[in-house]
Amino acid sequence: MKIGNQNITIPTSMVGNYPNPRWWDAEFARHFSGDQEPPDAMVREALEDVVAAIVKDQEMAGLDIITDGRVHGDNYADQAVYYYFRRLGYNLKGGHLGFPIYSKLHAATLDQELKRRGAIMVQQAHALKRATNKLTKVQYTGVQVLAQCTNDLHYKSSRDRAMALAAAINEDLLEVDSLGVDFIQLDEFTWPYGFEGWAIEAFNRAVEGVKHAQIIVHVCWGNWGGTPAYFPDDTAQAGEVFDLSKRRGQAPSATSSVVPKAYEANINVLNLENCGRRSDDMSGLEVLKNHPLPKNVCFWAGVIDVKSTITETAEQVADRIRRLLEVVPADRLGVTTDCGLILLQRYIAAEKLHALVQGSELVRAELAGHSTQVA
Repeated sequence: MKIGNQNITIPTSMVGNYPNPRWWDAEFARHFSGDQEPPDAMVREALEDVVAAIVKDQEMAGLDIITDGRVHGDNYADQAVYYYFRRLGYNLKGGHLGFPIYSKLHAATLDQELKRRGAIMVQQAHALKRATNKLTKVQYTGVQVLAQCTNDLHYKSSRDRAMALAAAINEDLLEVDSLGVDFIQLDEFTWPYGFEGWAIEAFNRAVEGVKHAQIIVHVCWGNWGGTPAYFPDDTAQAGEVFDLSKRRGQAPSATSSVVPKAYEANINVLNLENCGRRSDDMSGLEVLKNHPLPKNVCFWAGVIDVKSTITETAEQVADRIRRLLEVVPADRLGVTTDCGLILLQRYIAAEKLHALVQGSELVRAELAGHSTQVA
């Protein structure tokens, strides 16, 4: 895959979320606002130190593309939802979300114009660029996710709300893009459960005008609490808190719920949680065979199971990559973790990053050997 001036065979990266060092969670994560701070401010020093620590874990593992780790919160919910609400002018009070997997979280209330009220990922991008000379990636929560998590008392339609959100996110993307970040990723983890009528339009508005970075959309089937989400059945009541220990309704189809619809988005990379919903489920390869990637889109697949504490062997990772290569050409394939590593212990997360790289190196060596034989 060509990235800037580099050609990297099967580039490696983690999706984004990573376990924070506990000293950061114990104090600074609770007060981090995203605002610019003076060079001698303690919070700025802490931000740069925490990003540098997470960068070191990635570099020690040998990842090709280094990401920010989403340090702007002390748990997964803060990082995925509430931090954005604070930056966009929401009132952090509202009823429970309607998504089964997230139903114990609440939807913040929007009672005024939605706009960017200060930087969202700019300071994290600065810290990331300062910490590494390798290729970089900055990660955002997707527009559909945020729009669906809103108790809206301001806009007349969900489309109006989504487009306002997209415009606000776009301001931040353009500023991050100007810093020379190589990839910008949006996590649209509710796409598998249905595309809103405005989903693609709002996504494309959010990435409009990005000139330097390649755009990734990451799509997965749920990770909060370690379980995939699912559709509620017809008995579900509005505002109901779902019992995650019991499954109701049919699980949504995996890759076919995203492909080929996702191809309509203005993306350079489609990043899916494996090709199914488990490490041993490669059923999505048939979907990719029937709906080949557009010529301008690369495919990155999750080959590390973030819902398991067991670290994969290099050979297990390599075998998953070999199966992917049956459908996706090596020059358009990248590999990642299935989803964020935030719910694992940090030492386990680091071990899984090493396995990801070691497995990819086995396949790279095989590909290089084959090229030598052919020559």
